[in-house]
Amino acid sequence: MAKKQKTIITCAVTGAIHTPTMSDALPYTYDDIAKQAIEAAEAGASILHLHARDNVTGAPSVNPDDFAAFLPRVKQATDSVINISTGGSLTLSIQDRIKPAKTFSPEMCSMNMGSMNFSFHPLANRYKDDDWKFDWEKEYVANSDQNIFRNTFRDIKEAADTLAPHDIKFEHECYDVGHLYNLKFCMEVGLFKAPIFIQFIFGILGGIGPEVDNLVFMKRTADRLFGDDYRWSVLGAGGAQMSLASTASQIGGNVRVGLEDSLFISRGKLAESNAHQVSKIRGIVEDLGCEVATPDEAREILDLKGGDCVSF
Repeated sequence: MAKKQKTIITCAVTGAIHTPTMSDALPYTYDDIAKQAIEAAEAGASILHLHARDNVTGAPSVNPDDFAAFLPRVKQATDSVINISTGGSLTLSIQDRIKPAKTFSPEMCSMNMGSMNFSFHPLANRYKDDDWKFDWEKEYVANSDQNIFRNTFRDIKEAADTLAPHDIKFEHECYDVGHLYNLKFCMEVGLFKAPIFIQFIFGILGGIGPEVDNLVFMKRTADRLFGDDYRWSVLGAGGAQMSLASTASQIGGNVRVGLEDSLFISRGKLAESNAHQVSKIRGIVEDLGCEVATPDEAREILDLKGGDCVSF
């Protein structure tokens, strides 16, 4: 009998888009990030994609001290692969954004593959002035329409060269088809080696839309550019989260869920936690005939260095 496909579930625990006002379930304190990451791992996430936040206000942070407050706790309590963001701010330089990965040498980190308009300003219209829990939130959300998420070829090279000694596997985040061609170029000039891991991202304002046709198009393009030299996963933002993840699992892909990408468990209903979303997608994936990968199976599939080689 043919060996069943193993599906890797990544959970993106908090991110840098949603703010505390938007959901009481969104973790932002050190304790809550650690707790929800551990619960997500117990629910079936073999990879935990982690951002940090200010412990008091919940504002996104790239300060290594904020990561240090929860990374060891998550590592001690789980065997999950830790994936640290290098895209944790739309306004900071690449040098600042890669500091956490450089400091902690995780098994994985994200690598955004192109500059883009990246905005979530329409979310500000859902709240009245006196709804916001913290002073920073409204301006942060409403003014995101002026930001360019900078990831130039020079930025990508600097991140790749700086982190190369750490033997970190990159999760190449591709928000549109042009980002796949950027990645192909970077491989041709020797920045990245196969097998690569691509996260197809759909539904971010400024990127490709969350239609299934776009998923098929992105995959076909990646097949043409990378052949057998890549593994892939799907991130559907907002309401596209579960439907695109389910589709991806049936055509050979892996899946990503988490409160970074969507605050909801179903239309109009907020998720209770990250584990709530992980449990749902795990049930869907297994009901559709796939097996969920363990952390060690994910390490083998993605050719990772191992949890004993990190610096936290």
